[in-house]
Amino acid sequence: MKQFVMMLGLLLTGTFHAGAVDFETAAEAVKHMGLGWNMGNTLEANNQSVTDVTNPAYWGQQGLDSESCWGQYPAKAELLKMMKDAGFGAIRVPVTWYNHMDKDGKVDAAWMARVHEVVDYVINQGLYCIINVHHDTGADSEKFKSWIKADEANYAQNKERYENLWRQIAEEFKDYSQLLLFESYNEMLDKYSSWCFASMNASGGYNASDATSAYNAINSYAQSFVKTVRGTGGNNAQRNLIVNTYCASNGYGTWNTHLKDPLTTLKKPEGESNHIAFEIHAYPDIVKKNGNTITGDRSIADIKKEVDGMISLLKTNLVSKGAPVIFGEWGTSNVDANVTDYDARRELMFQFCEYFVQKCKANDIGTFYWMGLTDGAARLFPAFSQPDLAKCLLQAYHGSSFNPMLPERNSYANSCISCTVDFKQPWSEFTLAQGSFTVNDYIRLVLELESAPASGAFSVKIYGSSESTKGITDATTTVPLSANLGTITRITLQCNKATGSARVKNVWLVKKSGEKIPSDPCVFWGCTMRDVTISSPTSINEVGQDVPMNGGIYDLSGRRISQEPEKGIYIKDGKKIVR
Repeated sequence: MKQFVMMLGLLLTGTFHAGAVDFETAAEAVKHMGLGWNMGNTLEANNQSVTDVTNPAYWGQQGLDSESCWGQYPAKAELLKMMKDAGFGAIRVPVTWYNHMDKDGKVDAAWMARVHEVVDYVINQGLYCIINVHHDTGADSEKFKSWIKADEANYAQNKERYENLWRQIAEEFKDYSQLLLFESYNEMLDKYSSWCFASMNASGGYNASDATSAYNAINSYAQSFVKTVRGTGGNNAQRNLIVNTYCASNGYGTWNTHLKDPLTTLKKPEGESNHIAFEIHAYPDIVKKNGNTITGDRSIADIKKEVDGMISLLKTNLVSKGAPVIFGEWGTSNVDANVTDYDARRELMFQFCEYFVQKCKANDIGTFYWMGLTDGAARLFPAFSQPDLAKCLLQAYHGSSFNPMLPERNSYANSCISCTVDFKQPWSEFTLAQGSFTVNDYIRLVLELESAPASGAFSVKIYGSSESTKGITDATTTVPLSANLGTITRITLQCNKATGSARVKNVWLVKKSGEKIPSDPCVFWGCTMRDVTISSPTSINEVGQDVPMNGGIYDLSGRRISQEPEKGIYIKDGKKIVR
């Protein structure tokens, strides 16, 4: 059955338009899609300078460069092939729309085309694909205000705009096969930006009236979504659709009596029977905390008990309503922190991940891991930045004997990333290298630009135990990494002007031995990248002080050649020579 489903999906991709067919049910889709992954911080990335939704400038603020504004590289078809080859069966592609549409909800054609292109990357591999309306919802801050909120007044104000948005998405993809699913909205919060349950952040505590308004709005948005998509006809008449609980809450916990409200108040949209699914998210703590301070690790027995309790709760309160459940996002609570559980307590994290995937599979619940596994530059090559975690998840799903294909960054040891960086504001920075390294390992960074910058336009900034900044004026800049910097965490190219652009050709970190290790640059803040390419220059070691400049000829390992060399690349008097 599954092979037939995959073949059908490949036949019915966007270039082949077919009439409506009998789609598998949502319950069948959840079983067939296998292990899922979120291609996060990509199409949902956004950088908003105007936060007032009543200001016309709020809408359509970005172009296609938004895809890289949170540090990821533009998605490539090769990345999705890698995920398929590894053993994943489904990809959730979060998409943000407000920064690419006008105030009436009309989507920019170029953005829709890019979303379409990325969806094809997924579908053409025979993978299930979920697309959604993502950071049009979310918690408000000084830098971000969402336009979709769990509030009845907000729904009344935005109903037409929201339905117009989904009508365009549905029309764009209405001929696609059952491999494509639509998700209504991401983590929709109330006017107080309350997590866990509605009105939690209200002044004075829980407010029953505001909570009721929030849950009514969730059901109204869900009904509008379903009605609009079904109304476009074609394969959308049977497409499997997904609606989320309030803030995608899973309802688990005992510290407040209202935690289960997002589950109990969510209604199955009217008119739906077998082609609707519910989505929730889960980021449990695997550590003990006192406030925000970690005081120790939880026992694996206690963590497993929480997983069992969560699944039982979902079966009682959601599956019982006649629809399957998907964990559209999951991980541990500090999955995006500077020091994650993957860094600090990997063994315990892997035990949790293995159990979570196994229990969800046994209970016919879908799982889409949030964003890790392949991240940053690794996606560009493509490669896995956390291959051991990927293996853990895949073996948990497919069995311990499953041997996945997991290429790593060192498989591309001679490859460098080149890109054009556009700096949008003064002092904005582009990361040249990041991690945790000292002068015991590396002695310098070499930055190669396509052309020499104007005087005073750019600097190289080093973050360590102390900070250091060096202005640059040459196309090639060598930056010594001195011992007083201690452990270096980041090196950036900083724009000293209001705006500017630079073409980065290569970035190398140089070891004491002279070996040059390609670094993987990426967006830090206030800039975007474009025209990204991978070059494969010959891996040539620099000449360190341990190689005498006495007229002798040396090979690339620093060994002196006793006779005149034949063809090849050598070092003489500190310079590279080609025979």
